[in-house]
This record gives sequence, structure tokens and C-alpha cells, in this order.
Amino acid sequence: MADRVFEEIARTGKALTSGSRLKLLQLLTQGERSVQDLAAAASLNLTTASAHLQALRSAGLVTSRREGTRVVYRTTGDDVALLLTVLSRVAEAHRPEVRAEYAASLPADDLTLLSRAELLAASEAGRVVVLDVRPTDEYDAGHLPGAISIPLPELADRLAEIPADTEVVAYCRGRNCVLSHDAVRLLRAEGYRADLAEEGIAEWIADGVRMSGRTALR
Repeated sequence: MADRVFEEIARTGKALTSGSRLKLLQLLTQGERSVQDLAAAASLNLTTASAHLQALRSAGLVTSRREGTRVVYRTTGDDVALLLTVLSRVAEAHRPEVRAEYAASLPADDLTLLSRAELLAASEAGRVVVLDVRPTDEYDAGHLPGAISIPLPELADRLAEIPADTEVVAYCRGRNCVLSHDAVRLLRAEGYRADLAEEGIAEWIADGVRMSGRTALR
């Protein structure tokens, strides 16, 4: 009996043995999306994205529904974000290669990574502008209270909306999402004081942080 239980648990682990599937899961922690949208956001062709999503569904990590001719996916619960986050944290803690790749992706050597507590305290005190650079539909599905939404592709044209005399802290889908990294590079090049949130939506959902505009999955 115990061996069969372990084999069934291992099926979940097998579903996570693809970087593309982890990326799809991170996208789905932001909110439900169609296969077409997921394929575009993950830079996958439709057939490949569908195959990865079917593997994740077979493992019980995502579920789907039909909306007209489109198939829409969502994670099966907020504990999926927790699973993804714990896996990432363990990999970073115990594999130098993961730490090296993450460090190489950061936009500057003098960057400050604000912890969740530091970010929330600074935001509540009005010391920073918290910038969400994800697409608008992801922001609408759930965002950090007090964050303003300027999707990365629009940032260069909307700099006037950001006070020039206040530090900007950018965040996006998760710790390994580079949208916020690119935003910080752009902001610093334009003379802004800009840093990164240490975490993103996936980690905050995993730890039960309240999101504006979001209903927890059950």
C-alpha cells in the first residue's frame, strides 16, 4: 500500500520535470488563461503548450473548462503556487547553478532586493511607488495592495505617471520573472531610483498574502 502511495505522489513530481511546465504554472498562478494565451506568454507553439497542460492536468495540478471554442486553464488550488515556490526555494538554496543563473539575470550590481515586509512597510508609509509590470489582465486578477499597473511594454511611454522624486520598486509574476528586471533597467536608464521586490505574485499567493481583486482558489 505505501509503495503505491509513493508511486502516485511521484506522478506529481514527474509533471514538474520540465522548465516549460513550471513556467506555465507560474503563469497560471496569476489567474486563469486560455491555451492560446498561455502558449503566447510562454513562447511555446500551441501543440506543445497543450501537451504540457495535459500532463499538468493529469497530475492534478491544473483543471480546465470550455469557453466557447477556447479551453481555459487554472490551477487547482493556491497550494499549487506553494508547491512551485517551495521547489524554487529548495533548488536555489541547494544548487549553486540556480543561484548563479538568478544572480546573472539581475539588472544591476548595486540593486536592493526588498523583502515582503520591507516593501509593504515602505508602501504603506508612502516611501516607494510599487510598480506592477505584468499585463493588465494579470493585474486585474490580483495584485499587491497599493501597486500601480504599468505593463512593461507601455512603461517607456508612461514614465510621466511615476513621480521622479520617489523610489520605484517593481515586481511581476514571481521571483524568477524578468519583466520586473527589465523595468528596473529602463527606469534606472531614465534617472529613476529603482529596485526590485524580492518576490512576486506566486510567492505571495503561496504564503497567503492578501491580494487586491483576487478570490482564493478552493
